[in-house]
This record gives sequence, C-alpha cells and structure tokens, in this order.
Amino acid sequence: MSATAVITNISCYQFAELSGLKELRQRLLDMCKERGLKGTILLSTEGINMFVAGIREDVDALVDELHGIPGLEGLRPKYSESAEQPFRRMLVRIKKEIIAFGVEGIEPAKYTSPRLEPKVLKQWLDEGRQVVLYDTRNDYEVKLGTFKGAVVAGIDSFRDFPAAVARLPAEMKQAEIVSFCTGGIRCEKAAPFMEREGFEHVWQLEGGILKYFEECGSAHYDGELFVFDQRVGVDPGLHETASSQCFACQTPLTAEEQADPRYVEHVSCPYCFKTTEQQQREQIEKRHAAIRAAATPLPGSVPYEHERPLHVPAACDHQTLLDTLCHVMPHLGREIWLAASEAGHLADKDGHRVTADQIVRAGEHYLHLTPAQREPDVNADIRVLFEDEAILVVNKPAPLPVHVGGRFNRNTLQFIVDVVWHPLRPRTVHRLDANTTGVMVLCKTRHFARLVQPQFERGEVEKLYLARVKGHPPQDEFICDAPVSAEAGKLGGRNVDKAGLEARTEFRVLQRDADGTALIEARPITGRTNQIRIHLWHLGFPIIGDAAYLADGEIGETQTLAVDDPPLCLHAWKITFQHPLTKERVTFEAERPAWAHAG
Repeated sequence: MSATAVITNISCYQFAELSGLKELRQRLLDMCKERGLKGTILLSTEGINMFVAGIREDVDALVDELHGIPGLEGLRPKYSESAEQPFRRMLVRIKKEIIAFGVEGIEPAKYTSPRLEPKVLKQWLDEGRQVVLYDTRNDYEVKLGTFKGAVVAGIDSFRDFPAAVARLPAEMKQAEIVSFCTGGIRCEKAAPFMEREGFEHVWQLEGGILKYFEECGSAHYDGELFVFDQRVGVDPGLHETASSQCFACQTPLTAEEQADPRYVEHVSCPYCFKTTEQQQREQIEKRHAAIRAAATPLPGSVPYEHERPLHVPAACDHQTLLDTLCHVMPHLGREIWLAASEAGHLADKDGHRVTADQIVRAGEHYLHLTPAQREPDVNADIRVLFEDEAILVVNKPAPLPVHVGGRFNRNTLQFIVDVVWHPLRPRTVHRLDANTTGVMVLCKTRHFARLVQPQFERGEVEKLYLARVKGHPPQDEFICDAPVSAEAGKLGGRNVDKAGLEARTEFRVLQRDADGTALIEARPITGRTNQIRIHLWHLGFPIIGDAAYLADGEIGETQTLAVDDPPLCLHAWKITFQHPLTKERVTFEAERPAWAHAG
C-alpha cells in the first residue's frame, strides 16, 4: 500500500435472514486479508453489520461480493476517507445479534418503523415543525455532539434502552418522534420497540447521522460525530477531527480535553483521573469487601480437625513429653496435657500416637491433635487504614486474636489477612492483645519487616494508647516504671516482678468523669507484654472491661473476651515510625471507639 494512498472507510448494515454463517465467515475473512482490508464484520442469522477500510478498489470488491449474497442485494455502504488506516486488524465474527439489544420479538428483517430521509428531516427543522429528536446513542457518543434540542436517552449501553424509554413522559407518546443514531442500525430496533410501547408516531432517521452529514452538512447539529474506529470523531464534512479517546475509560476527548494535565496517554483523562488519595480509598473499599467475604462465615465457625506442632527445645532434652509441654506452655497446666494424652491427642511428627511419658530429644517435633472443633466467635471487622507496596496498616477490632493460640487458629487476624492478601503473607511487626483495639502495622514482605521490626526493638517507634480506668488518678501526669515478669503466668499473662524486665509507661489524664472513671492517654516507652494493663492495675486504676487484671490486685480467669462481653477499654490510638521505603517518619491513627471520646 502506498504511503500516500487515500483510505476508503465504509460502514453499513443490513437486516436479512442469513444462513451458512461459518462458511460465509471464512470466505469473507480470507478475501479481506488477501486484499489488505481491515476492520470488523459481524454476522448473525438476523443480518450483517460492518466497519471496513482499505484501498477503494479493494473495498468495492468486498461490496460486490456482499451484493451477491441472498438478502444483501440492497446493501448500501456509507463512504468516507481518511489519511491513515483506522483499524489495526481484520475480524469477522458470528454473533447472536448484529446490534445487541436483548429484547425478544423485535425483528427488523420482518418489520421496521417508517424511515425519514435526512433532507426531509432538515426541511421539517427549517420549517420549525414540532418534532422530538430522540438520540438513542450511548452517553459517551453524545458527548461529542448531537442535534440541537435533542432528547438524549441517557444510557451506557443499548441494552439499557428499554429502561430509558420507560422513563419518558407519558405525553410524549402522542408526539411526532424521530429517532436517530450513528448510522441507523440501532434505530432499526429502537423505533419498532417504541411503537410496541405505545408511541404513536415514530420515524427513524434513514442512514443515521452519517447520512445526514453527507446530505445536509451541519444544519441543526452541534459538534461532531463519534465513530467506532481510530478516527474517534468526524465533522459534518465527514473529515477526521482532532478528537481522541481515553484508553482507560473510552471517553471521547476533544482537543481541549487532551490538553488537560490530567490527560496522560494510555493512562487517564479528566473523566477517569483519580488522585492518589482516591485510588487509595477505592483500593481500601475493595479490601474491606474481601475481608467481609473471608470472614463470612467466620473461618473458625465450621468444625475442623487441627494439628498444632511442638518443637522440643534444648532445655527439654531427655525429659518426658509431659514436662516438655508444661515447659513450653505453662499456662495450660499439667492436667490439660494428661487429659490430652489419655484421649490419644498426642502424636509424633508422622501422626503416630504417643503418651505423656514419652522421652523426647532436643529438635524433635510432636503434634497436639485437636478433634473437630468450632472456635469461639470473634469480631472480624478489620478496617484498612493505609496500604502501599511495603506496609499494611489496619484498625484491629476486638475481640480478635492476632496469632494462633489457645482456642484460636483460624479466627485470627493473621489467618484472615493471609486469605485476603494471598499470595502475600503480610507479617505483623508488633503485638496487640486479642481484647485491645486499634492501629496495627504489618509488612508485605520479610525484607520490609526487617526494616520496621527493629525500630520497635530499639524503642524508636512512638505509640500512643487511650484507656478508660476505674478511679481518678490524683495527678494529671504520672509515670510507672514497675518491672514486668519475663515468664508467662496464669492464663499466659504477666505480673509486676522486681526481678522482671525493665518497663516504663508515661500517663496523662485527659478527663475525669462523674461515673468514677477517667480517660487516660498512655505512652509506653518500652514494649512488654500487657505493659499498660499491668501498670495501671499495679497503680490501682485497672482498665474498664479487663477480665484478667481486676480491681484490688486480683487476677481473673478469662483470657479472651466473648463478642458480647463489655469491651476492654484499651485502644492503640496512634503510631509513628520510619517508613521502610520513603525513610520518612509517618504517623497513623485509628479512630477512637465510643468509650474513648472526651465529653
């Protein structure tokens, strides 16, 4: 093909009863490829619809071929020219309909509404005749231009047309209506459908806007015409315009809109451009939907069998399995493990049953087998606060354990996060108790975790909690530096221990209330297990709802609260650390729960 050759574009359709579609498809495809034609031909038992471009003699040869097919003798293409080939390839496809409508009983090959020639329509409009011009095209097409004063269907797809007709005012049923579209094909179905719906005087513009432009130019028309090829738009002289089309949302764009800074070729335009914040919000909403799907029903609500592994530490070499279990999990007690042994719930790594008096060696692996069980319900309303390629920040609800432990294996934050973010496995880099709500940081990969977790260990992370306590501390600001025990005690908790680990928490009273409680701001300087709860309990101001650290220095019997229990009034409010990618200090905040609002 010569570089200076003018390209002839044809568009046409014909409703006719066609058969032998597979053979016809191959025949037309072979011919078009042989002659270098490009475009799309749609074949159906109801007819043909096509947009094809190439050298004029090759286009004419195709038209002659089509005229020889029974039912297509009267095919009348619309011609226009372009400097370049507007199509990338040649497609011939078999479809149920040549123009998708989805309404039974509308058969243009058998009946269609009266046709109105373009010159007659222009004459009517010149004379000021009262007619309703009804644009049956999609909204994105109408955007480039339409007849002056036209009623627009307001649809995204031609399948939405019946609903658009149902919205038209009842008095319009007696009006004279001229339906129009790009080339006339949609009106072959739209106009008869409107007649069937009770509209008494409906014409269809013969040949659509394309033929109107050819015969009448721009009279009574504003703008240009959207066409379904790479030209995007043509003016009333049928010449290609400067309009383009957004690759992302397919919206046609004028030259002015292409000059907008939000237009980035193949990426965005003024109609689909989203700020970083908007993209983040949309991504978060998708995550929330995925979390709801993963937690409905709760993953641990269906009974299942579970194998919990046990690694024998060096300190337990040559001890009994019972002594080893008590050493590794002292909070459960010997009677639990004796009962498990008697029930046959202890096994070696291959699943063979063993007893509690089995002598073990350091490095061996054993299994604690639990029969089909249903885990207690939890609050799985995990809310994403922020996400990028490195970190995930969530507002953890309560009660919800973070990791596997005790009665919880699947009803945990980690299990749900693993499901939603699969194949990634975001890693938690710090801890929150099952009953504590608030901001929690996870890292997307081990690499990023290695950059964030040491910040906690070095005390470089600033954490701020809110707590509601029993009693009114006499000072507005105070500090507790009572050491916390290194080993777990009753229910796996800790206690104040003079020989324990160094611990320091700074407190500030935000409000003292008439009900005898106070709202406290807590800033842990160290990060010991249960540190804030232990320090406030030690000072005589236990946290409201704490089932473990009770008033008068007592220790309770409950570890994880039930969903319907009054909440533990401890909330991880804010956290500040160095982002592993940007190296900037970032702060994230979890919305205050109802009990934490100052009056």
